[in-house]
Amino acid sequence: MNTLGINKPKKETKVVVAMSGGVDSSVVAALMKQEGYDVTGITLKLYDDTKQSKEGRQCCAGQDIMDAKRVSEKININHEILYYQKKFRSEVIDSFIDSYAAGETPIPCVQCNQTVKFRDLFKYAKDLKADALVTGHYVSRIQKNGHANMYRAKDYNRDQSYFLFSTTQEQLDYLRFPLGEIEKYETRSLAKKLNLNVADKPDSQDICFVPNGDYSSVIKKFRPESFKKGKIIDLLGNQIGEHDGIINYTIGQRKGIKISNENPLYVININADNNTIVVGEKKNLEIKKIQLRDLNILASKKEFEKTIDIKVRSTGRLLKSKVNFKNNHAEVEILEKETGISPGQACVFYSKDDVGDKVLGGGWIDKTFNNYLST
Repeated sequence: MNTLGINKPKKETKVVVAMSGGVDSSVVAALMKQEGYDVTGITLKLYDDTKQSKEGRQCCAGQDIMDAKRVSEKININHEILYYQKKFRSEVIDSFIDSYAAGETPIPCVQCNQTVKFRDLFKYAKDLKADALVTGHYVSRIQKNGHANMYRAKDYNRDQSYFLFSTTQEQLDYLRFPLGEIEKYETRSLAKKLNLNVADKPDSQDICFVPNGDYSSVIKKFRPESFKKGKIIDLLGNQIGEHDGIINYTIGQRKGIKISNENPLYVININADNNTIVVGEKKNLEIKKIQLRDLNILASKKEFEKTIDIKVRSTGRLLKSKVNFKNNHAEVEILEKETGISPGQACVFYSKDDVGDKVLGGGWIDKTFNNYLST
């Protein structure tokens, strides 16, 4: 059994490494080559970056493709580029815009992993007869009795398990994540030791098709009707202001409401059907229950009979909760105080064991409930 848990000599083990052009995936490719595996690097061209912002840096852009190619030449591995712009536009960008226009707060990075990366790239790696698809994600994969389990990464500040909740069991059995057990600073140190040209390259900060985090400019380009003016109302339904388009607002937002009040006002609900924004005080943001759709479960239902932990945003804390499955959706009772949860975000399930925080799966938040209203 080699270091990837595959019953083959390393030199006979073919691996595909997803190379974004950043330091993480470059280090992974170099480590796989250094260990003696038969490595092919693959970079995805996902969008037209001819108008890429000069101020920010996003993944899967032209410069990143060149960086991935240079790293591949440096470590002497084959490198391919897959042109997935049409897939990415229809399954990630259009979905992102649809979700925002519906008053949700989408997470396109999850959908990117779910579609073009872990579905289409997974299939391509299989077609190449590769034994594993290896990525630079910070998440731990631990195999027991031939069954792969996903855990939060050792470096909690870099952990990406939230973004990978939709990974299927078949994909998880095939995937490998070499960086799951090390800290980010160790990755950069390895890049310098390996003399990689990306050793000091900054991490991408923005969503690749959203320059400098300006969501509204993207939506205005593709869906200008989303900027239709509408009412801002209070919890009793009284109009107290006017907005310039629901896509300018997210649940929990405080700035930009432009309505004077004795206590600060926050966005409590976004109703796309009647084009209204509901505002209230911070206490009105507390959510007690959420409903999930499009579930992906990586554990037996028995593991949900006890209290588990959930995350409702990538940078959020773990929250004690109880899960009740109903047909094709789930209802989650949150046992701790949490505010500002929005439909369109993901809810990821965790259970602590002797290894760490195990990912049990998750789903997309469809509705939220509090003492005042539901969305």
